[in-house]
Amino acid sequence: MNSDFDVVIVGGGAAGIGAARRLASSGLATLLLEAGSRLGGRAHTQEIAGLDLDLGCGWMHSAEKNAWVAIADDAGIQLDQSRAAWGTQYHDLGFAAGEQAMARQGFERWTRRLADVRSTSDRASDALDPGNSWNTYIRDVVGYISGAQLEDLSATDYLAYDEASTESNWRSPSGLGALIAGSFPAGVTLRLATPVQAIGVEGPGVTVATARGTLRARAAILTVSTAVLAGESISLPVQLDPWRAAAKLLPLGHNEKLFLEIVGDAPFETETQVIGDPRARCTGSYYIKPLDLPVVECFLGGESARMAQELGSAAAFAFALDQLAGLFGADIRGRLRPLTASSWSRSVRVGGAYSYALPGQAGARQLLAKPFEQRVFFAGEATCADEFSTAHGAHDSGVRAADEAIVALS
Repeated sequence: MNSDFDVVIVGGGAAGIGAARRLASSGLATLLLEAGSRLGGRAHTQEIAGLDLDLGCGWMHSAEKNAWVAIADDAGIQLDQSRAAWGTQYHDLGFAAGEQAMARQGFERWTRRLADVRSTSDRASDALDPGNSWNTYIRDVVGYISGAQLEDLSATDYLAYDEASTESNWRSPSGLGALIAGSFPAGVTLRLATPVQAIGVEGPGVTVATARGTLRARAAILTVSTAVLAGESISLPVQLDPWRAAAKLLPLGHNEKLFLEIVGDAPFETETQVIGDPRARCTGSYYIKPLDLPVVECFLGGESARMAQELGSAAAFAFALDQLAGLFGADIRGRLRPLTASSWSRSVRVGGAYSYALPGQAGARQLLAKPFEQRVFFAGEATCADEFSTAHGAHDSGVRAADEAIVALS
């Protein structure tokens, strides 16, 4: 393997691609190493049954400041800007309008109380009102947002994202994963199916060991998930122990997606949504016919995603079908068939969905973003102070790390 590179990027997700795009015009010889057989990381558009389905991130959140919006525009990709159906139960099925109003009010009061909690325990569960009958609903919604249990979630971290985000959420009909993977730039060398085994910092620059050989570069940008960084699949020198420790304070939440294909006539309307059971700790959120596709996008978060991880996709599909049949009637079972499912928590190259901070540990994001001796740089959604858990936050962190490397190497 060629060892004549200025910068080696480890990881080909949104952050790695963001870094590669920035370095492509820098004049620095750059190599990106991706362990898997495809680019995109937690952004993955799977084409199945003639449909483009995002098994990972699918929405361009905070579209006004989302870098992928501009990238899509440059590529001539027209985006869907219609408002998401989140928060509205289709025909009030199993969730009366009055109950929805009370649940939303309870969630809003919990969000406001987080500001007081962050100066004490910083534990999101401490903002719950013990007398609120919709606390389970609050846990469900936060499970979709962060994949975390409230007892493990930093109020400071949650509010940082909530206060930075906007209501503009757009989509690419051809898939966000496809957009991200397809934006890899010319001028950067790419090696797929090349897992990195070790990083070394002895002597000048860095060494990067792979099964295909060891190469030396002047700098490296690590864009792997916090689960990988904190784990054992990549051997890191003791000098990077502080970064590994910071990654452990930013675990990945539990979120999974399932897609059910709609077959024949069914009582579904385009761009509608239902929660399976807003009173249950284990429930799914079901987005019906997104972008008029003949599918139900089943989103599992928190407890329901843990169930999918422990019991497997067959059990998760059965769970989703049971919940939908409970709302739409038993006949609906004959109109739905399993199509595809994610398995992010079981993936050794990812290890979960997106990062959240443990109570009192929101500052770990800034620690994780700091470079080591101006030769090892860190990027990824987990390094963002307030745009974490988003593809645009990952992209922007890659650009930031690339800029740091450019300055250091100049």
